Amino acid sequence: MNCEPLRDHYELYVLGAAEEPERSEIQAHLARGCEVCMTELRKAREITSILGAQSELASPSAGLRRRILASVGSPDVLESRRASWWTPIWSVAAVMAIAIAFFAAAFFRGRERDLSQQLAATRGQLRAQTIDLTRLNEAFSILNAPDTAVSSFGQGQTQPPKGKVFVNPSQGVVLVASNLPPAAAGKIYEMWLVPKSGAPQPAGLFQSAGDGTALYVRKGPVDLTATNAVAVTLENAGGTQTPTPPLLIVAPLATRG
Repeated sequence: MNCEPLRDHYELYVLGAAEEPERSEIQAHLARGCEVCMTELRKAREITSILGAQSELASPSAGLRRRILASVGSPDVLESRRASWWTPIWSVAAVMAIAIAFFAAAFFRGRERDLSQQLAATRGQLRAQTIDLTRLNEAFSILNAPDTAVSSFGQGQTQPPKGKVFVNPSQGVVLVASNLPPAAAGKIYEMWLVPKSGAPQPAGLFQSAGDGTALYVRKGPVDLTATNAVAVTLENAGGTQTPTPPLLIVAPLATRG
Protein backbone atom coordinates (compact mmCIF):
# COMPACT_ATOMS: atom_id res chain seq x y z
CA MET A 1 0.00 0.00 0.00
CA ASN A 2 1.32 3.48 -0.85
CA CYS A 3 0.96 6.50 1.42
CA GLU A 4 -2.11 8.03 -0.23
CA PRO A 5 -4.72 5.68 1.41
CA LEU A 6 -3.14 6.38 4.81
CA ARG A 7 -3.67 10.17 4.79
CA ASP A 8 -6.87 10.00 6.85
CA HIS A 9 -5.35 7.72 9.50
CA TYR A 10 -2.23 9.53 10.75
CA GLU A 11 -4.11 11.52 13.43
CA LEU A 12 -5.93 8.39 14.59
CA TYR A 13 -2.60 6.56 14.79
CA VAL A 14 -1.17 9.29 17.02
CA LEU A 15 -4.23 9.01 19.27
CA GLY A 16 -3.91 5.23 19.36
CA ALA A 17 -7.29 4.83 17.64
CA ALA A 18 -6.14 3.64 14.20
CA GLU A 19 -7.66 0.33 13.11
CA GLU A 20 -6.25 -2.50 11.07
CA PRO A 21 -4.91 -2.80 8.46
CA GLU A 22 -3.97 0.90 8.44
CA ARG A 23 -2.20 0.74 11.81
CA SER A 24 0.08 -2.13 10.72
CA GLU A 25 0.64 -0.46 7.36
CA ILE A 26 1.76 2.80 9.00
CA GLN A 27 4.09 0.86 11.31
CA ALA A 28 5.56 -0.96 8.31
CA HIS A 29 6.12 2.35 6.50
CA LEU A 30 7.85 3.79 9.57
CA ALA A 31 10.02 0.68 9.92
CA ARG A 32 11.40 1.18 6.43
CA GLY A 33 11.92 4.91 6.95
CA CYS A 34 9.09 6.27 4.81
CA GLU A 35 9.67 10.04 4.72
CA VAL A 36 6.05 10.82 3.79
CA CYS A 37 4.67 8.90 6.76
CA MET A 38 7.23 10.34 9.18
CA THR A 39 6.42 13.87 8.03
CA GLU A 40 2.67 13.34 8.29
CA LEU A 41 2.97 11.77 11.75
CA ARG A 42 5.09 14.68 12.93
CA LYS A 43 2.38 17.07 11.76
CA ALA A 44 -0.28 14.95 13.46
CA ARG A 45 1.63 15.02 16.75
CA GLU A 46 2.00 18.80 16.52
CA ILE A 47 -1.73 19.21 15.94
CA THR A 48 -2.49 16.85 18.84
CA SER A 49 -0.24 18.86 21.16
CA ILE A 50 -1.90 22.12 20.13
CA LEU A 51 -5.42 20.75 20.57
CA GLY A 52 -4.47 19.14 23.88
CA ALA A 53 -3.03 22.38 25.18
CA GLN A 54 -6.16 24.29 24.20
CA SER A 55 -8.60 21.76 25.70
CA GLU A 56 -8.82 22.89 29.32
CA LEU A 57 -10.35 20.44 31.77
CA ALA A 58 -13.78 21.67 32.75
CA SER A 59 -14.70 21.66 36.43
CA PRO A 60 -18.28 21.50 37.75
CA SER A 61 -19.81 24.51 39.44
CA ALA A 62 -19.84 24.62 43.23
CA GLY A 63 -23.64 24.44 43.33
CA LEU A 64 -23.74 21.36 41.10
CA ARG A 65 -21.09 19.63 43.21
CA ARG A 66 -23.00 20.32 46.46
CA ARG A 67 -26.22 18.92 44.98
CA ILE A 68 -24.48 15.75 43.84
CA LEU A 69 -22.82 15.27 47.24
CA ALA A 70 -26.04 15.93 49.13
CA SER A 71 -28.03 13.53 46.93
CA VAL A 72 -26.01 10.53 48.16
CA GLY A 73 -26.00 11.62 51.81
CA SER A 74 -22.28 11.18 52.28
CA PRO A 75 -20.53 14.44 51.42
CA ASP A 76 -17.34 13.53 53.25
CA VAL A 77 -16.87 10.33 51.30
CA LEU A 78 -17.65 11.99 48.00
CA GLU A 79 -15.34 14.84 48.86
CA SER A 80 -12.47 12.41 49.40
CA ARG A 81 -13.21 10.56 46.13
CA ARG A 82 -13.96 13.53 43.93
CA ALA A 83 -10.39 13.77 42.66
CA SER A 84 -10.33 10.05 41.87
CA TRP A 85 -13.35 9.98 39.55
CA TRP A 86 -14.39 13.47 38.53
CA THR A 87 -11.11 14.44 36.87
CA PRO A 88 -10.87 11.24 34.75
CA ILE A 89 -14.43 11.83 33.49
CA TRP A 90 -13.56 15.28 32.25
CA SER A 91 -10.20 14.02 30.92
CA VAL A 92 -12.05 11.42 28.84
CA ALA A 93 -14.39 14.14 27.61
CA ALA A 94 -11.42 16.23 26.51
CA VAL A 95 -9.87 13.29 24.67
CA MET A 96 -13.19 12.55 23.01
CA ALA A 97 -13.43 16.18 21.92
CA ILE A 98 -9.97 15.95 20.35
CA ALA A 99 -10.86 12.67 18.66
CA ILE A 100 -14.08 14.15 17.28
CA ALA A 101 -12.11 17.14 15.99
CA PHE A 102 -9.71 14.82 14.18
CA PHE A 103 -12.57 12.77 12.72
CA ALA A 104 -14.19 15.98 11.50
CA ALA A 105 -10.89 17.19 10.01
CA ALA A 106 -10.37 13.85 8.26
CA PHE A 107 -13.94 13.87 6.97
CA PHE A 108 -13.77 17.37 5.53
CA ARG A 109 -10.31 16.72 4.11
CA GLY A 110 -11.70 13.66 2.37
CA ARG A 111 -14.67 15.66 1.09
CA GLU A 112 -12.33 18.36 -0.20
CA ARG A 113 -10.27 15.72 -2.00
CA ASP A 114 -13.41 14.16 -3.50
CA LEU A 115 -14.63 17.56 -4.72
CA SER A 116 -11.22 18.30 -6.21
CA GLN A 117 -11.27 14.97 -8.05
CA GLN A 118 -14.79 15.62 -9.33
CA LEU A 119 -13.77 19.08 -10.51
CA ALA A 120 -10.73 17.66 -12.30
CA ALA A 121 -12.91 15.01 -13.95
CA THR A 122 -15.41 17.65 -15.07
CA ARG A 123 -12.63 19.79 -16.53
CA GLY A 124 -11.28 16.74 -18.34
CA GLN A 125 -14.71 16.06 -19.83
CA LEU A 126 -15.05 19.67 -20.95
CA ARG A 127 -11.62 19.55 -22.60
CA ALA A 128 -12.52 16.30 -24.38
CA GLN A 129 -15.82 17.77 -25.57
CA THR A 130 -14.04 20.87 -26.82
CA ILE A 131 -11.56 18.73 -28.75
CA ASP A 132 -14.41 16.64 -30.22
CA LEU A 133 -16.32 19.76 -31.25
CA THR A 134 -13.23 21.24 -32.91
CA ARG A 135 -12.61 18.00 -34.76
CA LEU A 136 -16.22 17.85 -35.96
CA ASN A 137 -16.05 21.43 -37.24
CA GLU A 138 -12.86 20.63 -39.13
CA ALA A 139 -14.44 17.48 -40.57
CA PHE A 140 -17.60 19.30 -41.71
CA SER A 141 -15.49 21.98 -43.35
CA ILE A 142 -13.70 19.36 -45.46
CA LEU A 143 -16.84 17.32 -46.18
CA ASN A 144 -18.79 20.37 -47.39
CA ALA A 145 -16.02 21.84 -49.58
CA PRO A 146 -16.90 21.67 -53.29
CA ASP A 147 -13.45 20.44 -54.32
CA THR A 148 -13.33 17.51 -51.87
CA ALA A 149 -12.76 14.05 -53.39
CA VAL A 150 -14.53 11.03 -51.85
CA SER A 151 -13.30 7.44 -51.84
CA SER A 152 -14.88 4.33 -50.25
CA PHE A 153 -13.15 1.31 -48.77
CA GLY A 154 -14.25 -2.11 -47.59
CA GLN A 155 -17.34 -2.18 -49.80
CA GLY A 156 -18.49 -5.71 -50.60
CA GLN A 157 -16.04 -7.24 -48.15
CA THR A 158 -17.06 -9.50 -45.28
CA GLN A 159 -14.16 -8.42 -43.07
CA PRO A 160 -13.93 -5.01 -41.38
CA PRO A 161 -13.29 -2.15 -41.63
CA LYS A 162 -15.58 -0.16 -43.92
CA GLY A 163 -16.06 3.52 -44.54
CA LYS A 164 -15.07 6.56 -46.59
CA VAL A 165 -12.16 8.94 -47.01
CA PHE A 166 -12.69 12.61 -47.90
CA VAL A 167 -9.66 14.44 -49.32
CA ASN A 168 -9.54 18.18 -49.89
CA PRO A 169 -6.44 19.56 -51.63
CA SER A 170 -6.19 22.65 -49.41
CA GLN A 171 -7.68 21.50 -46.09
CA GLY A 172 -6.75 17.86 -45.51
CA VAL A 173 -8.20 14.36 -45.09
CA VAL A 174 -11.17 13.00 -43.14
CA LEU A 175 -11.43 9.27 -42.41
CA VAL A 176 -14.80 7.85 -41.33
CA ALA A 177 -14.74 4.13 -40.49
CA SER A 178 -16.84 1.43 -38.87
CA ASN A 179 -16.00 -2.11 -37.74
CA LEU A 180 -12.54 -0.92 -36.73
CA PRO A 181 -11.88 -2.45 -33.29
CA PRO A 182 -9.95 -0.32 -30.78
CA ALA A 183 -6.23 -0.96 -31.00
CA ALA A 184 -4.83 -3.17 -28.24
CA ALA A 185 -2.64 -1.79 -25.47
CA GLY A 186 0.66 -0.56 -26.88
CA LYS A 187 -0.79 -0.29 -30.39
CA ILE A 188 -2.28 2.53 -32.45
CA TYR A 189 -3.64 3.13 -35.94
CA GLU A 190 -1.56 5.19 -38.39
CA MET A 191 -2.75 6.85 -41.58
CA TRP A 192 -0.61 6.99 -44.71
CA LEU A 193 -0.72 9.05 -47.89
CA VAL A 194 0.39 6.68 -50.63
CA PRO A 195 1.97 8.58 -53.56
CA LYS A 196 1.92 7.43 -57.15
CA SER A 197 5.67 7.01 -56.85
CA GLY A 198 7.87 6.77 -53.81
CA ALA A 199 7.35 5.64 -50.22
CA PRO A 200 4.11 6.17 -48.26
CA GLN A 201 4.10 9.27 -46.08
CA PRO A 202 2.88 9.11 -42.45
CA ALA A 203 -0.27 11.19 -41.95
CA GLY A 204 -0.99 10.90 -38.24
CA LEU A 205 -2.03 8.52 -35.46
CA PHE A 206 -5.52 7.82 -34.17
CA GLN A 207 -7.59 5.41 -32.10
CA SER A 208 -11.08 4.08 -32.74
CA ALA A 209 -13.94 4.31 -30.25
CA GLY A 210 -15.20 1.43 -28.14
CA ASP A 211 -18.02 0.72 -30.61
CA GLY A 212 -15.55 0.28 -33.48
CA THR A 213 -16.20 3.65 -35.14
CA ALA A 214 -13.48 6.13 -36.01
CA LEU A 215 -13.38 9.75 -37.12
CA TYR A 216 -9.92 11.07 -37.85
CA VAL A 217 -9.00 14.45 -39.34
CA ARG A 218 -5.58 15.07 -40.81
CA LYS A 219 -5.24 18.78 -41.51
CA GLY A 220 -2.97 20.20 -44.19
CA PRO A 221 -2.78 20.39 -47.99
CA VAL A 222 -2.76 17.23 -50.08
CA ASP A 223 -1.50 16.98 -53.66
CA LEU A 224 -4.28 14.97 -55.25
CA THR A 225 -2.46 14.75 -58.55
CA ALA A 226 0.46 12.95 -56.90
CA THR A 227 -1.48 10.86 -54.35
CA ASN A 228 -2.64 7.39 -55.28
CA ALA A 229 -4.45 6.28 -52.10
CA VAL A 230 -5.02 6.74 -48.39
CA ALA A 231 -4.11 3.73 -46.23
CA VAL A 232 -4.17 2.71 -42.57
CA THR A 233 -1.98 0.25 -40.66
CA LEU A 234 -1.75 -0.94 -37.07
CA GLU A 235 1.53 0.14 -35.49
CA ASN A 236 3.26 0.20 -32.13
CA ALA A 237 2.41 3.17 -29.93
CA GLY A 238 4.24 6.24 -31.18
CA GLY A 239 3.92 5.26 -34.83
CA THR A 240 6.59 4.63 -37.43
CA GLN A 241 8.01 6.12 -40.62
CA THR A 242 7.43 2.96 -42.65
CA PRO A 243 4.05 1.14 -42.77
CA THR A 244 3.88 -2.33 -41.26
CA PRO A 245 1.89 -4.85 -43.31
CA PRO A 246 -0.91 -5.60 -43.69
CA LEU A 247 -2.72 -2.51 -44.90
CA LEU A 248 -6.00 -2.57 -42.96
CA ILE A 249 -7.54 0.20 -45.05
CA VAL A 250 -6.79 1.16 -48.63
CA ALA A 251 -8.90 3.91 -50.18
CA PRO A 252 -7.82 4.61 -53.80
CA LEU A 253 -8.22 8.21 -54.94
CA ALA A 254 -9.64 9.19 -58.29
CA THR A 255 -6.99 9.90 -60.91
CA ARG A 256 -6.43 13.60 -61.48
CA GLY A 257 -4.19 15.62 -63.68
